Amino acid sequence: MYFIAGITGHVGGSAARHLLAQGKQVRTLARSPEKAKDFASQGVEVREGDLNDAAKLASALEGVEGAFLLMQPTMTPPPDFSDAKASLASYSKALAQAPVPRLVALSSMGSEKAERLGNITATSLMERAFSELPFPRAFVRAGSFYENYAGSVAGAKQTGLYHSFQPIDLPFPTIATEDIGKLVADLLITGWTGKKVIELGTRVTPTEQATALGNAIGREVKAQSVPREAWAHVLQGFGMPPGSTGPYEQMMDSVNTGWIAFGQPETEHVPATLTFEEFFARIARSA
Repeated sequence: MYFIAGITGHVGGSAARHLLAQGKQVRTLARSPEKAKDFASQGVEVREGDLNDAAKLASALEGVEGAFLLMQPTMTPPPDFSDAKASLASYSKALAQAPVPRLVALSSMGSEKAERLGNITATSLMERAFSELPFPRAFVRAGSFYENYAGSVAGAKQTGLYHSFQPIDLPFPTIATEDIGKLVADLLITGWTGKKVIELGTRVTPTEQATALGNAIGREVKAQSVPREAWAHVLQGFGMPPGSTGPYEQMMDSVNTGWIAFGQPETEHVPATLTFEEFFARIARSA
């Protein structure tokens, strides 16, 4: 039995599917079990509960061979990251009550640092909170998810442009959540000792992403950087409230200057297997 958090999301769902495909049992917590009914129909033990409820999380961790945890994502965290700190308080209390044989945590590139991280601050706090746990723990530092770029397909079909918050020739690690989930499942099944840190993703420039998108949709697509002074306006157009874009902007500034980057000491590197072109082709077919 393995505990998988976030099973209704991309990474947790992928990890659960890979475990089930290998005949493993899976347990999860869901605030709305109805949203996890497809997994329940496949034999997943879906318990009603919130990850921020330490008692319910500890109960769900009892007797498992391994667990996967992640920080609940938000594009607009509060300035003091109180939401992340509340989650980590629950996780730490639950893991103290119900230690697991091994723990995989979804982290992010840059999480080895403690400042100038913007949204990545949440996973930095997580790594520090989990670093000294007395059982094997693996931090999967993923690059940017392919799924973050899915919304670019429709616009590129209409305009032939692919917009990026990065310089168009800057290589940036990217990965499909399907690949992340498979790695999580493999880690949970095979095990390791001590602390393991894995950088997961393949460096791709926005220009290369645009070419892959163009090949997938059958037209020329050119990459175009969003001017720095326009970031807040563009992000608000995506639905972020005025005044809330600071953490995202800081994160991208740190990526663009190299403060946040792959290639950290004492890390393993696992490249993406699904290519951007394959991913964009799937999106184009389903549109």
